[in-house]
Amino acid sequence: VMNFCPLFCSSAKCTDCNTINGIATCVDPCNNYAVLNDDWRSVNNTDRSILHCDQNINLNSWHRMFLGGNSAQIPEACVPIYRCGTAAPSWINGTHPTQADGIVSRTGCGSWIQGCCPYTTNVKVKLCYGSYYVYKLGSPSICHISYCTGPKMQRREAHGPRARGSLT
Repeated sequence: VMNFCPLFCSSAKCTDCNTINGIATCVDPCNNYAVLNDDWRSVNNTDRSILHCDQNINLNSWHRMFLGGNSAQIPEACVPIYRCGTAAPSWINGTHPTQADGIVSRTGCGSWIQGCCPYTTNVKVKLCYGSYYVYKLGSPSICHISYCTGPKMQRREAHGPRARGSLT
């Protein structure tokens, strides 16, 4: 498999490798992802009539988020309960990576009555050329937990000073 990673990025930071039947296959997740474009995932969605669950999400796939036809990202701050078309909305604890970071691991947090992060899972994240993120999402431990999406933040906003706390 040809690796199109930049020179400053080691192969492990740029590609995701899976072993199937003893054969390792490595691909750049920026070129091999599934699309999640559900409008109900929006951080602004407060509708409780249908509560979604990501417990059956494909753990072997990378995902790119869209919202309203535009590239989106998983929020980096606590999301209030009963948002994003679910009871316990999931966000990532930590900042999104830079190009030089390659693939990073972050904690996916599901907000609930006990606080911002009583439910956790591992999420891998990569910034792709073209300024969009792809995610390898961990499966929530229970329902109803789903990953939220919000508008894609500009690099300086996503990594500059920001208030701790929650989205309102």
